[in-house]
Amino acid sequence: MIPAALVLLLALAVGCTGNGQTTSPPDSTTNTPGSTTAAPITTAPASSTVLNLEASEPYTLDPALAAESGSILFVNQIFSGLVKTGNAGILPDIATSWDISTDGKTYTFHLRNDVAFQNGHRLTANDFKYSWERACTPSVGSTTAATYLADIAGAVEMLTGRATSLSGVKVVDDYTLQITLAKPASYLIYKLAFVTAFAVDKTNVASGANWWETPSGTGPFKLGSWVKTTSITLSQNRNYYGGAVKLGSAVFKFLAGRSMDLYETNQIDVAGIGGDDLDRASDPAGSFASQLKSVPELSLSYIGFNVEKAPFDDPLIRKAFSMAVDLNKMVSLTFNDAVDAANGVLPTGIPGYDANSKALGFDITQAKALIAQSKYGSVANLPAITITTSGYGGLIDGGLQAIINEWQVNLGVTINVRQLEPSVFLYNLKQEKDQMFYSGWIADYPNPQDFLDILFRTGADFNSGGYSNPAVDALLDQAAATTDSNAGLSLYQQAQRLILADAAVMPLFFGQEYILVKPYVTGFQINPMGMLVLDQVVVASH
Repeated sequence: MIPAALVLLLALAVGCTGNGQTTSPPDSTTNTPGSTTAAPITTAPASSTVLNLEASEPYTLDPALAAESGSILFVNQIFSGLVKTGNAGILPDIATSWDISTDGKTYTFHLRNDVAFQNGHRLTANDFKYSWERACTPSVGSTTAATYLADIAGAVEMLTGRATSLSGVKVVDDYTLQITLAKPASYLIYKLAFVTAFAVDKTNVASGANWWETPSGTGPFKLGSWVKTTSITLSQNRNYYGGAVKLGSAVFKFLAGRSMDLYETNQIDVAGIGGDDLDRASDPAGSFASQLKSVPELSLSYIGFNVEKAPFDDPLIRKAFSMAVDLNKMVSLTFNDAVDAANGVLPTGIPGYDANSKALGFDITQAKALIAQSKYGSVANLPAITITTSGYGGLIDGGLQAIINEWQVNLGVTINVRQLEPSVFLYNLKQEKDQMFYSGWIADYPNPQDFLDILFRTGADFNSGGYSNPAVDALLDQAAATTDSNAGLSLYQQAQRLILADAAVMPLFFGQEYILVKPYVTGFQINPMGMLVLDQVVVASH
């Protein structure tokens, strides 16, 4: 996922969960334009119900700057955009409909005429133009604008300081917005559901450098209070255009300790769990089984190979290491069936997932034969090998330790481990590029481009292993340019097959999220991106 989506451990933090609606959008190529005049703002009844959650304190509440899960969680509730992501894919939000030109380069969005910022200012198409141009202004310092807005004509020029406006954004009228792309990008609509593309109020931003500490958005909740290092309370936005918000407020507590303990002592109403806690919660004889819920997650954990450094510059060595680990055994013994063995790099549930995809299977004999066929000839001729991982205090993730043990037993190799704190780990991936790294990716939007283009295109920021295949790049270009969604998904599947054949990475597991929800809480849902929807939560008396 953008920098925020770099998954270092397969674990759920309820503080970054979200949306899960299931209604289908209208056909985006034949939608009818909406009204061009304003409609009354409706006010919903007040609610006094409270939901208690655990979260990490956000770095910012500015949509242009939100790049880590703590910030994204809150921005998703306070602000909103043209479209949103639901379990069924992309859904209308402030835009009621959109038209796409036959060449795939022009999108015309028809906006609701009953949306207001929480300070009472009416939202119009101009607010989106302002918000996106602000995000692309270098002095603002957005680290996500290049990922989510660069497809728009003029965005690259703004991001590099060569322009002061987006030439590809045209305000047709107050409730019609037209976007022209530099080249066709079939995945654009998915990117517009991310927080970088959300609307901010110009007068709110102009109120001061720390305007985001008193934000005025268009989302279902507004910032009620922020007690630094302690908690954030989100309060019901009674003027929310998306229908009555059922939940009165959500209190996010910045707590230390295990989520399971906090849940048992009734400090929080929802808890993300894993490991031993999952075993206990899923025990049919225990008291938590009926409160346990699981949600497939569009995530992949993997071993990355630096294809530019020995010994992984030889694809036969990459394949040998991939075939020397019994992932199915690990799923059962190490993860207690809490994850699924990956059969590729596109996870279950994402459009374009290929059930027939075949990752390299477990075969020790073949793995040893591949090493013998490689330019190194034998394990004895391999250079010293180091794998880099993220973490604190020297405690290595159990999954990684199991993989290292398999390599040592099955191949007879010695693996050194280099553990770095998360911020240094990210730098290492981009700059130092060790031989191997243990990492992961979770989708920002449900489109194969978010995995294949970002992780495997030549020169991509998160292509940390230096993989390059012109045939893969060409397929990614074709998939982005086509306006036929089925043809695009087929092209992405072809690209995945080439990536697997090259053993560019060693796919490990597709993730699952596990949560405990109190019996008196209903309507709490999580979508595969790990984002939560709060507006339809009901908390009964208890």
